[in-house]
This record gives sequence, C-alpha cells and structure tokens, in this order.
Amino acid sequence: MRVRFWGTRGSIATPGPTTVRFGGNTSCVDVVTKAGRRFIFDCGTGARLLGLHLMSRGHPRIRATMFLGHTHWDHIQGFPFFGPVFQPGNEILICAPIGMTGSLAHVLSGQMETTYFPVELNELPATIQYRHLAEGVFDFHGVQVRTQALHHPAVTLAYRLESDGVAVAYMADHEPFSEVLWRPGAKPGKIESILHDGDRRHAEFMRDADLVIHDAQYAPEEMPEKKNWGHSTYAYAVELAGAAGARRLALTHHDPSHTDAKLVEIEKRARRLAESRKYDLEVFCAYEACEVALKPRKTKTAKSGKRPFARA
Repeated sequence: MRVRFWGTRGSIATPGPTTVRFGGNTSCVDVVTKAGRRFIFDCGTGARLLGLHLMSRGHPRIRATMFLGHTHWDHIQGFPFFGPVFQPGNEILICAPIGMTGSLAHVLSGQMETTYFPVELNELPATIQYRHLAEGVFDFHGVQVRTQALHHPAVTLAYRLESDGVAVAYMADHEPFSEVLWRPGAKPGKIESILHDGDRRHAEFMRDADLVIHDAQYAPEEMPEKKNWGHSTYAYAVELAGAAGARRLALTHHDPSHTDAKLVEIEKRARRLAESRKYDLEVFCAYEACEVALKPRKTKTAKSGKRPFARA
C-alpha cells in the first residue's frame, strides 16, 4: 500500500516562505492499494495538486473513493479544483458522516454556486456519487473500512482502511475528551491506563495500525487557549498511538501559525516523548509530497527517531 500526503495544513491554506518545508495546503491524503484501488482522505486545497498529478499521468479513466472527515472548509475547498471531476468517464464516490446538516451533495454544491465559483456541481461531467456513513465496518471493492466518531464541533468521522496486510487510520480534527489522560495510580503507556472512555476508545481504533495519521494542531502549551476548538496536541497523539502499539505516526493538520521552524521543534519534542515512554513508534510531522510505502509487519522497519522518508 502506498500513502502520499498532498496537504497537511489545518484551518486555512498558508502558502509562503515560512511554510515551504512542510507545505501550506490543507488536508488531502492519497492511498493506493496493491490492486490499484485509490482512496482519498479529505479534499482540502492539496487535492488540486493530486488532481494535476493524476491527470498528468494520462489515466484513461480515474476511479476513486473520497472519504471526508467532515465538511469544514479546510477539508472541502479543494474539490472545485480537483481536475478529475472535469473529465467525462471518471468516477468519484464521495463519503461523509451521516448526521451532517443537509445532504453531502447540497453542502458541496454550496461552495460552487455562481456567487462563488463559475461551474456548478451539477455541471461537472464526471460521474459523482455520494454516500453517508455512520460508525461501522464497510467493504469498498474488497477493502475493509472502519469508521468511528471523533470529538469535534462538527459531526466528524475517523477512517481505518485495511488492505494488503496493513492498516492505515486517518484521524483528523479531534479533541481529547479529558484534560487528564492517565488514571491516577495507573502505569502510563497502556490503553487500559487511559482515564476517559472516549480517549480509550480512540486509542483502540489505532490498535496495531501500521500508520496513524492524526490531528496534532497544537503544542501542549497552546491547548488552554484553544479548548473546544476540536483539535489535539502532538503529545496526545504520541501517547495514544504508542499505547495502541501503532507502528508509525504522522502528525498532521498543522496550525496555520506554525512555521517550518516550529514544526521541526514539534517533531523533535514528539520523538523525545515517544523515546521517553519507550514506545516502538516512528514519529514524524507530515509534509507535502511525503510518501510512505507500507508492508506487513514481518518486514524490517527503520529505527525509531530517524526520518525514514525522503523529501521530494
């Protein structure tokens, strides 16, 4: 399975000289299975680059399943600029949480009204279908996908995709349920030691995943001012992924105010935390063009603490 990041920023796109290294486009991750099935997590502004990439390769027909965690702007603004939807013969299935305000088609068409955009949703020549998902286990072309609710002001889902003997969990836009992570007197670093049922269930969703892609918008010292905004710290993501026995952790949904220098600092702090807990966990801040090839666990992985992925 191959995973590639096309957008790693949260809230709003932030192009500029201080975001070159990690990128300024909002959330979009492309996953392709060994059989060639394409799954896209979120459709932020990074989706424009993904679309250009797909169209440049001259595919006779593009088929993809797109999973939207929710429909805040930073997760859907790339859709009107996603090139494959402008080509007849392409097929896109878009999935989003059930319980959102209005239908998915209605929400997406809202940002493509003529007041905001020159082409309306119903004018797109590609075949586009919509599906609302609740919590559960689903089969998409032989690929198992699990969903679970996240703690965010909008109705939001996490997705866990399992294929080719590996598992990827995508968990953007989530806030810890409790300010205290561990039960008093319990040994930190174990799922059963987590205090709140919601946080414990969140960790269970990551159990033994080969790659966890997790919201890490804030540093811990920023969290008090951002309470109830619906996002996590890098420390929360590291602790839960480590306790869950995940193999790799990609920190993403970077705050728009975080420069490249700040994210380098966060990455170092996150790795030190993982090492101090003795988690067998590779931790890195996701960046645009970062590509991860996932193989079953019987293969040998790079040592924790070293960046195993080359920058494009």
